[in-house]
Amino acid sequence: MNFYSTKNKNISVPLREAVLKGIAEDGGLFMPERIPAAGKDLLNRISSLAFNEIAFEVSRLIFSPDIPDQDLKNIINETYYFSSPIIKFNRNLYVLELFHGPTMAFKDFGARFTASLISYFVKDEEKDITILVATSGDTGSAVASAFYKMPKIKIVLLYPQGKISEMQEKQITTYGENVTALEVNGTFDDCQSLVKSAFADVELNKKMILSSSNSINIARLLPQAFYYFSAYAQLEDKSKPLVFSVPSGNFGNLTAGLIAFKMGLPVYKFVAAVNANDVFPSYLKSGKFTPKPSVKTISNAMDVGNPSNFFRITDLLGANHELVGRVIFSVSFSDRQTKDAIKEIKEKFNYIMDPHGAVGYLALKKFINESKLENYNGIILETAHPAKFINIVENAVEQEIEMPEALKSCLEKKKSAVKISNRFSDFKKYILNRN
Repeated sequence: MNFYSTKNKNISVPLREAVLKGIAEDGGLFMPERIPAAGKDLLNRISSLAFNEIAFEVSRLIFSPDIPDQDLKNIINETYYFSSPIIKFNRNLYVLELFHGPTMAFKDFGARFTASLISYFVKDEEKDITILVATSGDTGSAVASAFYKMPKIKIVLLYPQGKISEMQEKQITTYGENVTALEVNGTFDDCQSLVKSAFADVELNKKMILSSSNSINIARLLPQAFYYFSAYAQLEDKSKPLVFSVPSGNFGNLTAGLIAFKMGLPVYKFVAAVNANDVFPSYLKSGKFTPKPSVKTISNAMDVGNPSNFFRITDLLGANHELVGRVIFSVSFSDRQTKDAIKEIKEKFNYIMDPHGAVGYLALKKFINESKLENYNGIILETAHPAKFINIVENAVEQEIEMPEALKSCLEKKKSAVKISNRFSDFKKYILNRN
């Protein structure tokens, strides 16, 4: 299958080029030339399938015949030794836990698949490949973990200084080897702009092979559709309207859900849950997409003022905001409301949720109240382990929470990061000198 640019559908490239380039030559994002149907047969037997079996069934619809079935099975089995269980709160409400990977965040699902896929495609390349990644928190650690010590691949992570949690920063800056962390004096949007500018720079692209493992890379995005199908597979009563509440920043997670929906997953509504960075709900109200500087919040992975995947959403659903609004409901919440929600979830369901999931909880509750649905399957995507935001969560629930060993060990390591301005000239100079 070929992949076209969201800016110009006449720009079309094969899978390998789409994965290795990450972004189209005109700055557009790659999308598959068609969204294949999963089919009723798969949905009828999906409850009997394990996560890796679901991942194979879904991915082969897009990646075959570019990747032979056995190679694809190998990639999936190398990637996923963890899954995504749903936890039942009550007859209508569930949490989809996406933090059982090595860095305890949902980004592990996409980053590890991308790493395996890129490794598969570059095994015969003579040149090393440099992967540039902008991160507002969990992407960086997931990518670092996935590509750590991988031959012929160099990782450069850009994160905004002082705008991610201590745990996230430790996870990003303590790998070394083929992983370099750049502490950017700016916002996540500045980091993302630097990466996009690098892909558009002729000199850089002549001297090295550049790629990305952000959700701008289609290889990062597509495997995130797997856990939407897996969540559906775990439901007891599949006849009820299905609503996914997705904590949203750069909107890659939501876009993956929309791809699953377009493949035939029976979703009644998507809820795009956002914090004070409310560009998307504003778009649904006004019909105007107006990026603005991001605002720092306690749900920092969602601190994005110019979400890249907006253009994939309009590509999938249409450029009219009323059409988009038929599929997606979106609302924003403050830090105070988020903290109160963490406390409420603990008191009501005896469950400790991270700030991003708490925003998802609030948004789902808002949608249910407004739509007056009484019998439904509401699934909140819990995107990270609450211990990654331990101070915020402990303060909200007024008790200590256990720190998993995988996270505890990071805090004991020494940070290693290169401080850099948000000017592209400085970033380009660093990349050229490093290479």
